Amino acid sequence: MNDRFDLVEGDVSIRGGRILAIGSHISGQHDVVVEARGGYILPGLIQTHIHLCQTLFRGYADDLPLMDWLRTRIWPMEAAHTPDTLRAAARLATTELLASGTTAVLTMETVHDTDVVFEEVAASGLRATIGKCMMDFDAEVPKRLQEGTRASIDESVAIRQRWDGAEDGRLHAAFAPRFAVSCSRELLEAVAHLSHEQHALVHTHASESRDEIAIVQRMSGCRSNIEYLAAVRLTSPQLCAAHCVWVDDRDQELLAEHDVKVMHCPGSNLKLGSGIAPVIEMRARGITVSLGADGAACNNRLDMFEEMRLAAVLQAMRKQPGVLPARDVLWMATRGGARTLGLENDIGSIEVGKKADLIVVDRDRPHLAPGPDPYSTLVYAVRGSDVRATIVDGELLVDQFAPLRADRAEVSRAARDAARALVGRAGIALPR
Repeated sequence: MNDRFDLVEGDVSIRGGRILAIGSHISGQHDVVVEARGGYILPGLIQTHIHLCQTLFRGYADDLPLMDWLRTRIWPMEAAHTPDTLRAAARLATTELLASGTTAVLTMETVHDTDVVFEEVAASGLRATIGKCMMDFDAEVPKRLQEGTRASIDESVAIRQRWDGAEDGRLHAAFAPRFAVSCSRELLEAVAHLSHEQHALVHTHASESRDEIAIVQRMSGCRSNIEYLAAVRLTSPQLCAAHCVWVDDRDQELLAEHDVKVMHCPGSNLKLGSGIAPVIEMRARGITVSLGADGAACNNRLDMFEEMRLAAVLQAMRKQPGVLPARDVLWMATRGGARTLGLENDIGSIEVGKKADLIVVDRDRPHLAPGPDPYSTLVYAVRGSDVRATIVDGELLVDQFAPLRADRAEVSRAARDAARALVGRAGIALPR
């Protein structure tokens, strides 16, 4: 996934966590050799919109439109989280992500106990930019999610001081105002100032559903959600806006003018009935569009290969087949994700000097044969379960389909126990 889209048959040599050489028959002593013969070696996939804290909610929040989904399921369950259940959620998510080929994420957590998520992600080996969710405005959210404006800002700043650049730069901290509906203008303007001052990413939701946009129009007096974000000076190259399903020509002009990054979540948008984002039009304007699964509460899977497939076929349905070819979708999942995170000089392609975030996809599966075009195979045929090895920062974290830093059975058992306790506290009825 370099600028020339080269396809190379050969080996990759890693030293000190970075790519040292690429070519056939690399010589020299190595401490570990991963046998990848016949497989696809590609950059680790980068998910730019996810909620690790919601992984325990999988299966408890199905078949609802966005605002009902938030008010009756997600916010009550987020409010019921304890440090122990947050730890179980993050551990479950990181295990699933690494096993299915995701090596880096941009994630928005809940309002409280974000340090626990940082601790668990640090232990997992995943690369992540993590934000504490900021909510100081919506009276309809549970009391535990209602923050004071100053307290929300101060805690977010403190988290950046504690965690930004931790684990030798593998972890970063972003500001994460949830969306305009649940944030005061004062908070959004303060985040805009801090982002500019500290060159920090801002991770938010924008224009996901028509209902959300109508609320923002009423509360702000602005023509659109994106126009409101521009009015509070949030639109900048550091703004990472998830979804952008309902963005008209003027909205897209604003996104392009300010180099706002858009994170497309096709699986979530379909399941919540939100719509299909105009990815082709945004990319034509030069807007960086990357990909994410969103959370397990509204997608149920965190499989980036499925999101790539959906991204391609949905644009074919909107326009015509071929408008978003497989090669471009893989670019969105690697190079586009790296650019969104501000890490394009370090990750997102296999090039000498870049950090060694790599995955190996097994080709010896019947559903991947004959596989004449690697891009087509990876986007349309591969599943996350086909990932044989995952490497982050030069460390082998998944080998022969098995996680090396986690016990998969124990992680799943702990997650089930934690979920039962959490939904009980939240007063959510168990699915029959």
